[in-house]
Amino acid sequence: MKRNILLNPGPATTTDTVKSAQIVPDICPRESEFADILARLQGDLVKIAHGGDDYSAVLFCGSGTVCMDVCLNSLLPQEKKILLINNGAYSSRAVEICRYYGLPHIELKFGDDELPSLREIEKVLSENDDISVVYSTQHETGTGLLNPVRKIGALAHQYHCVSVVDTTSSYGMIPVDVHSDNIDFCMSSAQKGLMAMTGLSFIIGKTKLIEKSADYPKRSYYCNLFMQYEHFLKSRQMHFTPPVQTIYAAAQAMEEFFTEGEEKKYLRHKKVNESIRNGLSRIGFKEYIKEELQAGLVISAIYPDDTNWSFNRVHDYCYEQGFTIYPGVIQEINTFRLCSFGAIDVSDINDFFRVFETALKHYHVEIPVKYK
Repeated sequence: MKRNILLNPGPATTTDTVKSAQIVPDICPRESEFADILARLQGDLVKIAHGGDDYSAVLFCGSGTVCMDVCLNSLLPQEKKILLINNGAYSSRAVEICRYYGLPHIELKFGDDELPSLREIEKVLSENDDISVVYSTQHETGTGLLNPVRKIGALAHQYHCVSVVDTTSSYGMIPVDVHSDNIDFCMSSAQKGLMAMTGLSFIIGKTKLIEKSADYPKRSYYCNLFMQYEHFLKSRQMHFTPPVQTIYAAAQAMEEFFTEGEEKKYLRHKKVNESIRNGLSRIGFKEYIKEELQAGLVISAIYPDDTNWSFNRVHDYCYEQGFTIYPGVIQEINTFRLCSFGAIDVSDINDFFRVFETALKHYHVEIPVKYK
């Protein structure tokens, strides 16, 4: 099978064994055999987050955004507010979800190239005793910025709030311990850090808080956390039809995760990221986010000031050679992203830059690239 190197922020490059895991005999997802696979998968998801017996994993069909939706609409008690820490495109999406549902919230906005101010967060918490949920994003995929979720979570707990963290593009890559990181709920999707297939997402949360949410207002039928949790508890099945083949792939990816090992996998992603940084630096590209603020998973490179530069043309050239690069989402400045997700290694990055430089030369982009 042709192997493509995806440098976009998900879905990620997968192994052939994960792809092949989808080719299984047809099975009704209500069979006990399939329920056993779901139960093991849920247990392994909690294990990766080091949740122990206090946490449960709840599965949903859909992309990572479905879990943002679920957490925001399911975990807010009546007459309470959500504090949203917003410093990027994906935390902005959480704000949009709250506006769509009409959920009471306070948006604390920061620049997408800066860390949130813990002092300002505490000030808002101290002045608003009706806040019950503090929502933050660990890794802002639009820029590569890493937020201090452990400190944010500590403030949330200090003011008796629930800490909800979007770990969609960090879970399975950056080691997380929900206890020491002060995380009550985190979320992700199978096609990112787990290097599986799209269509399956999950929330890992404190079981007692999931059960407590049964008494909160029901704002969605399909995307309700307690309903999905309770249904599996009673029947060992997802409430609605699950993505069967995708779950088989996720089970295989989980096996490969533990075979590689959490720390070894994290170091591989970091080495790939360093190789990307070195390649960009050699050609002269500038990064949007300071290196010390980055998670080590995504680099946002700024477009050069060259009339011959065209992201679309360079993208298409690389794509024809089996490499995918991704546009940026920063409004103020034009960027593109190179990510170290998936089943790739440093040798793949070396191959990519040979193609990338050839593309620049083909379109007469000056190397090293120039900025005014």
